[in-house]
Amino acid sequence: MLNITVKIAYILIGSTLGVLFLPSLFDFFSITQPWIANGYTSALIGAILFYLLSLLLAEPTVNFIKWMEERLLKAPVIDLLFGTIGLVIGLLVAFLLSFAVGAIRLPGVTDVLTVILTILLGYLGFQVGFQKREELLQMFSRSGGDRKKADESALPETATQKILDTSVIIDGRIADISATGFLEGELIIPQFVLTELQHIADSSDSLKRTKGRRGLDVLRRIQEERASGTVITDEDFDDVPEVDMKLVRLAKKNGGVVVTNDFNLNKVCELHHVRVLNINDLANAVKPVVIPGEEMRVTVIKEGKEMNQGVAYLDDGTMIVIENGKSQIGKQIIVTVTSVLQTSAGRMIFAKPELRLKN
Repeated sequence: MLNITVKIAYILIGSTLGVLFLPSLFDFFSITQPWIANGYTSALIGAILFYLLSLLLAEPTVNFIKWMEERLLKAPVIDLLFGTIGLVIGLLVAFLLSFAVGAIRLPGVTDVLTVILTILLGYLGFQVGFQKREELLQMFSRSGGDRKKADESALPETATQKILDTSVIIDGRIADISATGFLEGELIIPQFVLTELQHIADSSDSLKRTKGRRGLDVLRRIQEERASGTVITDEDFDDVPEVDMKLVRLAKKNGGVVVTNDFNLNKVCELHHVRVLNINDLANAVKPVVIPGEEMRVTVIKEGKEMNQGVAYLDDGTMIVIENGKSQIGKQIIVTVTSVLQTSAGRMIFAKPELRLKN
């Protein structure tokens, strides 16, 4: 159907150009026969010529239209909006300049300059609107910031979109947090994150395959528990290959918050001034407080990285590094906490053994 439509378009263009230009060509060659030098013959000749041309160019034209359609459907709406606004402004400027060009009064030159200005300024307007969309959005948000300050102060920050990354989905704890009601607002799952999860689930490595399938199960559970608050978005950034940077771009564009337990992504978000919720930070915040000088009973599991160190673990997985604990591997001992190191990557407790043992 599209192929036929393109051929009809070529025929209509050919007949129109024939009516416009062939009479002048007939006059140039002194062709005065009435059955040749008339508008109907000119339209028919132009239509036939362009129909023959369409036999060669119809397929490439259809392929180009389909390619453009695919690109436009994939492009985010905000990109198309600002590109279109830039295009309209460019065409408006070209229209105004055409009056100045018309004052030149050079036959043929005026029309050519008008067409060139229209194409050039339309293209430049679209590119400026498309490329500067983020700066324009920031400018509009700043200009309206003072007017909306009172309203924004009344809005809870939890209403912001929460954009989930791959690591936090595979981790699974996000489903439990969501079920408790502490995580408000929409949960956004980008399609490129789903694609990465699918690749992991289809991996030949059994461990990766298990993680990927668990992540898909977690997403299904979240969708079932909060169907109205979970959105899968097709927004993508084809110019960015890394998933982490896609998440940062998406959060900056929509004013969202990235939810992750990836320490490196956490740092990247901070560098780009993007809000981030780290599940490990939340886990650390709700862990029982351990202070230096406190005693606890632990079982030494293995030796540490440094000389004579032993390693034990709490029930929540917190690592305890025990000074001179290597000789106590396999034993349950009493240790005294000397210091606690707590970061976004987790919490680590340093301790030293007591002289007394408990069986």
